[in-house]
Order: sequence, then structure tokens, then C-alpha cells
Amino acid sequence: MSAAYDREQQNNSRLSELSSKVSALRGVTVDIYDNARDQHVIDNSSDVFSSMTTSIKGSAGRLGRMAQQGNKVAIFKLAGIIIGVVVVVWWGLSFLLRSKKA
Repeated sequence: MSAAYDREQQNNSRLSELSSKVSALRGVTVDIYDNARDQHVIDNSSDVFSSMTTSIKGSAGRLGRMAQQGNKVAIFKLAGIIIGVVVVVWWGLSFLLRSKKA
């Protein structure tokens, strides 16, 4: 009877050890999954910014060619776009700086 009780305690002890190892393994697996998912988001963001950069470069090239042709309306459009971008950036930065002070 004592031997059976000792074996039962030993089994319970080993079961507890196994349970803790399985929990640790589950935690590592979840961490790996979260890291892989975060990497996918980072890669996706990188692709979006790369595409946006290519698009902006193409637009800038077209605007440059338009201005080089000497079309006065095109030059005024280009100047208006540049002024508009500067105003929007200035307004955005002033809004952000004002909100940080509050």
C-alpha cells in the first residue's frame, strides 16, 4: 500500500512538472506567434511606405517636367501646391505642439 502511495505521489509530482513545462512551452509559442504577427505588420507598413515614396517621386517628376515646359499656369499650380503643403504642415505642427502643452 505504501509503495502504491509513493508511486501516486511521484506520478502527481511528475504530472505537475509536465504541466509547468507545457505552460512554459505554450507561453513561448504565443510569444513567437505575436512576434511573427508584429513582423507581418511591420513588413506591411514598409511596403505601404515604399509604394507611397514611389508615387511621390513619380508625381514630383511629372510636376518638374510640367514646370520645365514653361507653362505659366503649370508654374502657378506648382507654387500653389508647395504653399498649400507648407501651410498644412505648419498648421499640423502648431496643432500638435498646442495639444502637448495642454
